[in-house]
Amino acid sequence: MTSLSTAETTDNAFLGGRLQILQPRRGYRAGVDPVLLAASVPARAGQSVLELGCGGGTALLCLGARVAGLHLTGVERQGAYAGLARENARRNGIKIAVIEADLDDLPPALRAQGFDHVIANPPFFSRAASSASADAGREGGRGESLPLARWLEVAAKRLRPGGHVTVIQRAERLPDLLAACAGRLGSLEILPLSPRQGRAARLVLLRGRKGGGAAFCLHAPVVLHRGERHARDGDDYTPMISDVLRNAAALPFGGQ
Repeated sequence: MTSLSTAETTDNAFLGGRLQILQPRRGYRAGVDPVLLAASVPARAGQSVLELGCGGGTALLCLGARVAGLHLTGVERQGAYAGLARENARRNGIKIAVIEADLDDLPPALRAQGFDHVIANPPFFSRAASSASADAGREGGRGESLPLARWLEVAAKRLRPGGHVTVIQRAERLPDLLAACAGRLGSLEILPLSPRQGRAARLVLLRGRKGGGAAFCLHAPVVLHRGERHARDGDDYTPMISDVLRNAAALPFGGQ
């Protein structure tokens, strides 16, 4: 699959309509995860950001819409998704260099670069304990083909000294994430994302710094939805999360 026709895509609004993102009608489709990932990156104008597995470019575009003046690069192994990322960047007026390559075989020119930030939304599901999707695009985005440790290894190698890696992942994979950071990243921070007050976190955001020496920090959970359960039609996001999703607000670690 190298390209998608208009009939094979949908045009979806993100950040309250600030972005219009083409996505496959079938296959991997971005939800709130890449938006939350982008909102949590402490990037400043003039810095460089690399996303490993950028898909259609949603996270990079959300980050570029929030912070102007970034140098954005995405790596995506599936040609159709790389093409969508380029088209989405063009139609939203945000410059992204999209490189079609496998994470395990990055081109020499990219391996020679260093970045201030590396971000990733790695596949959530280890196929040692789950079944693969029949759709190749969806499987590429959700099913793990490379170990999580390899994602963190590649991310750490692409960082400049003092640079940050930020990753979103399922909470049950947190032990794997922490193990993968050992000897590669320091100053680790974890921000749990809980669906509702009093519920266990389902997602976590991890941030680590190359050469960092600060103590490990487990932040208080950020709650995504109001109330004990979904009680009406429409979304019920908390004010903080609604501000992130609708207004391109930042999601700082620590909830400030």
